[in-house]
Amino acid sequence: MVDVDGHSLTLDDRQLLANPQVGGVILFARNIVSREQVCALVAEIRSCSKNILIAVDQEGGRVQRFSHGFTMIPSMQQVGDFIESAGSEGVSLSRELGWLMASEVLACGLDISFAPVLDVDRDTSSIIGDRAFSDQPEKVITAATAFIEGMQDAGMASTGKHFPGHGGVIADSHLEAPVDNRSWEQLKRHDLMPFQSLAKTLAGIMPAHITFPAIDADSVGFSSFWLKQVLREQLGFSGVIFSDDLSMKGADIVGSYVDKAKAALAAGCDMILVCNDRQGAVEVLAYMEQQQTPLSALIESMRSNSSVAWAELEQSPRRKVVIEKLASVA
Repeated sequence: MVDVDGHSLTLDDRQLLANPQVGGVILFARNIVSREQVCALVAEIRSCSKNILIAVDQEGGRVQRFSHGFTMIPSMQQVGDFIESAGSEGVSLSRELGWLMASEVLACGLDISFAPVLDVDRDTSSIIGDRAFSDQPEKVITAATAFIEGMQDAGMASTGKHFPGHGGVIADSHLEAPVDNRSWEQLKRHDLMPFQSLAKTLAGIMPAHITFPAIDADSVGFSSFWLKQVLREQLGFSGVIFSDDLSMKGADIVGSYVDKAKAALAAGCDMILVCNDRQGAVEVLAYMEQQQTPLSALIESMRSNSSVAWAELEQSPRRKVVIEKLASVA
């Protein structure tokens, strides 16, 4: 999965997307001017490769790449707090927000938003924080289950992140390589619980660029222990494993881009992300072409199975009710 430069495709973008080893594109805030422009960009991307998976990080709160013309979704911490105070009414709102977010993204022709965040955190992690529903695993499970149900109702596959939990370390894996020294028992009783509970529900999971030296010497996204033994065998997860972005500093401990790609694929990732470094993406693609890396049969499960035109969505009574509800709890 790669990224593109701007609001429309360059010749370089088109040549990159035509490479058969490119299976996906992720869009960022820099790629949007308006809803109409995003729809046009998505159509351009699909003209280069009709089977490509198109994604975005549209979590809500401070991680909401699409803003102009889209409903501003509150942070998941706010959703978790509302569930804490309002009970079943809050759970219902989480479900409706999952549906609303997914419906708006699908209306632009994309397939997925990498959501929800299943990290257990409130004030510990510099990069997670209010992106998490709660610092209590049971409450994360309740809120995330409802949010996923809403996404599924809209026709979008869900992706839980960041396995097995990014909430226990201050360090930001975009900027450095975090180390979490907790034991297996500590993780099992806390951070791992949402992934364990939702492993059979999630269509995708994204591992964290974190090393847990008391458990395994390898960083999670490059660890066959974490991805094959724990995630696949112990938790029974059968969906798509997406690497987190290999351009993040947390991944650099493995070596070059080719080293990182090789390690992530060997560990069990089905799709690897190389974003914000075009030369790195080119190097990885050259390696994958040389190896004739086969397409994962699981990727197809992430494609959207429903969509709605924006004009129809704007007239949806359900959307209007959710937006009114948001205004009343703000």
